[in-house]
Amino acid sequence: MSAWLKDDGFSRTDIGLFGLVFAMYTFNFAWSPLVDRLSLPIFKRLGRRKSWVFAMQLLLVVFCLIISQLQLSTQIWWLALLGVAIATSSATQDIAIDGYRIDSMGNDKAAMTASSSMATAGWWTGYGGLGAIPFFLADLPGWSWPQVYLVLAGIMSLLALITLCVNEPPLIQRTSENNTESMPLWFVNTLIKPFADFFARNGIKIGLTILLFIFSFKIGEAFVGRMSIVFYKELGFSNSDIGAYSKLINWWVTIVFAIIGGAFTIRFGIYKGLVVAGIAMAASNLMFSVMAQVGPDPSWFIAAVVIDGFTAAWSTVAMVAFISLLCNHTFSASQYALMASVSSFGRTALSGASGWLVDIMNGNWTLFFLITALMVIPALMLLRHLKSKLPLLNN
Repeated sequence: MSAWLKDDGFSRTDIGLFGLVFAMYTFNFAWSPLVDRLSLPIFKRLGRRKSWVFAMQLLLVVFCLIISQLQLSTQIWWLALLGVAIATSSATQDIAIDGYRIDSMGNDKAAMTASSSMATAGWWTGYGGLGAIPFFLADLPGWSWPQVYLVLAGIMSLLALITLCVNEPPLIQRTSENNTESMPLWFVNTLIKPFADFFARNGIKIGLTILLFIFSFKIGEAFVGRMSIVFYKELGFSNSDIGAYSKLINWWVTIVFAIIGGAFTIRFGIYKGLVVAGIAMAASNLMFSVMAQVGPDPSWFIAAVVIDGFTAAWSTVAMVAFISLLCNHTFSASQYALMASVSSFGRTALSGASGWLVDIMNGNWTLFFLITALMVIPALMLLRHLKSKLPLLNN
């Protein structure tokens, strides 16, 4: 969508602000208890987790089909509205998938970390591997961005069929869950108890510190991610270049380092994994700062992508493992969604100002990437404080 907006002449500020439609990821914790507690009636036979995943994938197909019929020049508000609908469906799908993964792994720390590696590899297969297809198509004669969304609808249809083939994890029953609950008790058990449990186990002060760390850890990376496509295009790279370098190469780099990062975190612990990830994020952003000075050099593009892939994989694996191990399995989807939403707030709401930041610096990309590299420092200081408070950071 960023590439489409850039090709149609929208400013950096417009593109950054348009990304605010994905702020739904910030608020998905609000309805995550419903995903944790209920099966969708129409797909109830699939199981609690699968019913939500499958239904959201069908909605994504429908929304992509509608976008394929839009004209950006005259229907930008419809595109924004459908962007919100896609983000809401996708954020809900994430709740169910994360609950599925955590429920499937049990309480085994090594298994949870390994599953975080596989989840990262799987996410990047969609984002990088399949995500390269639209950029190649957009450069073909006779193809337009609306037509690309027809292909995306087809891809999502195939993925929905795959969802039907996987096994539903064992249902974890809450001790208070029964079919005769009064409405007030149901409300408390469904919407309040998951979040109350998180703070009861960690304490208010430590709980808030955990959330602040999660919020701040990937803000710099989020600022870069929101503007990366715009940056590549302003340097002079084509859609096909972006598809080949930023998507395909990054895809394989990320998968490799997701596995390596998972093995490292299992061997040396989550704390060291998060520290390495924070340093890597700063180094990655500095690489882009140098790239802004060098210009459209493919070799520098590849080098920056390799470092960025390492950063994305390692930081995601470490953070997903950290958040997963903080969850009570009785409320796995709700509590994971709460912490993931806090992380998403930095990626969506605050990073919406990324285009504005570049604009007020008159397009000084070098300084922009330097500033984003420094954004990880407060998070690393919080992590150091949490090390003495959380046993899981010391194992």
